[in-house]
Amino acid sequence: MAGPWTFTLLCGLLAATLIQATLSPTAVLILGPKVIKEKLTQELKDHNATSILQQLPLLSAMREKPAGGIPVLGSLVNTVLKHIIWLKVITANILQLQVKPSANDQELLVKIPLDMVAGFNTMEWSVTKTGKAMRGAGLGKSQSSVACAKLEKPVRHRSRGLGVPPPARPLVKTIVEFHMTTEAQATIRMDTSASGPTRLVLSDCATSHGSLRIQLLHKLSFLVNALAKQVMNLLVPSLPNLVKNQLCPVIEASFNGMYADLLQLVKVPISLSIDRLEFDLLYPAIKGDTIQLYLGAKLLDSQGKVTKWFNNSAASLTMPTLDNIPFSLIVSQDVVKAAVAAVLSPEEFMVLLDSVLPESAHRLKSSIGLINEKAADKLGSTQIVKILTQDTPEFFIDQGHAKVAQLIVLEVFPSSEALRPLFTLGIEASSEAQFYTKGDQLILNLNNISSDRIQLMNSGIGWFQPDVLKNIITEIIHSILLPNQNGKLRSGVPVSLVKALGFEAAESSLTKDALVLTPASLWKPSSPVSQ
Repeated sequence: MAGPWTFTLLCGLLAATLIQATLSPTAVLILGPKVIKEKLTQELKDHNATSILQQLPLLSAMREKPAGGIPVLGSLVNTVLKHIIWLKVITANILQLQVKPSANDQELLVKIPLDMVAGFNTMEWSVTKTGKAMRGAGLGKSQSSVACAKLEKPVRHRSRGLGVPPPARPLVKTIVEFHMTTEAQATIRMDTSASGPTRLVLSDCATSHGSLRIQLLHKLSFLVNALAKQVMNLLVPSLPNLVKNQLCPVIEASFNGMYADLLQLVKVPISLSIDRLEFDLLYPAIKGDTIQLYLGAKLLDSQGKVTKWFNNSAASLTMPTLDNIPFSLIVSQDVVKAAVAAVLSPEEFMVLLDSVLPESAHRLKSSIGLINEKAADKLGSTQIVKILTQDTPEFFIDQGHAKVAQLIVLEVFPSSEALRPLFTLGIEASSEAQFYTKGDQLILNLNNISSDRIQLMNSGIGWFQPDVLKNIITEIIHSILLPNQNGKLRSGVPVSLVKALGFEAAESSLTKDALVLTPASLWKPSSPVSQ
């Protein structure tokens, strides 16, 4: 029969599944193992993990649980430890982290190799009357050797008088050093507890079984080597407990800091002219060796009021594989469409065509002459073309190619004094949309423009077939509207997460339904955490 814990777990998993089914993401940030390692390595540096290793109380730990708690050996071990007056980690390094999928598909295994050099020195000792050194307890072959090397008999010292022992000296003048390597291991998993939203946590931190290696760096005398060997044997059960109790809390805090930074990073507002776009986490997931943050989005005006929510995508996003790419940001075309519309708001242009585009003015007059010669004769040097973009542009992706479609109203006035246009045209125009990047700026450029459909909305020169003017109208729109819109788009959209994740530039690509951003520069792994 299932217990309460099983029931709670099933409820948590069911709740997470229902949330994911209800909230369809409009963007996804996928982080590969390289980024996870880099960010966690930096957090370990910020949390002074190597300093924690250098401060491990090795001597205290060995004294607390000598010889694994075996009484018989404990007495001998305590005798050995009386000779040690100083034992600490001299240098510590955290080597290159490893992030791999665990046996559970929804968990990641993090391995943190630790490399340390420790050293110890011994208590002072003195000499006997005959000048022979007394062996410390546990170092000789018989139990007659005692700790603290008591004098057999006080000897005469010229400068100190009768009964004064000679100066005491350490057992060895140099620090005895040994090399220690081990590996901390932890699991990244999803926490689906009912106390809050699903989040990623790091748990089960401990040293990997069988990863501990201790080796004497420099062999000295037989006596010292024997002492060093016993010290190293005592560290075997002590060091894993020290790592678990002293370092693991730092590793967990480092991961929490990394996760908080990532959540803060995705929430950084993206400026869109006077509006801004913001992302929010819907839920995290672990797939393979990646962390995936599923995001909702919202568009806000200059006053901070939400004008549009994007918590549900019309269709499931196509998720490209990373293929050793450190990260990718996938944004649905619905969000891109809103961003383009926020930058290219409806506007009106009035152009003295003969002054700005004299050749186009001449060709327009000739084309109108084919329709109505009297109307063409009315066109003077101050003829005006009025262009009005209606509504907001429509952005869409078709077979991996992006287009921007817009409705345009074009009117031709014979002069600047005329109150009524000669005619009014409604134009359905489209342009090829091409994304490119400059550093961490994402820029959209509209290439060419085509008049896909032209309709005569009003005419003061009689009815005519508007397609007669298609070529010259398209030329005028291309010369007037396109440079203005590209000028607005040229400033680009800052994508701050590119540099925040350690890259100088990004590159863009398109799937069948989304815009994808990936790093453009080669990955530069961080240096190990050392001190």
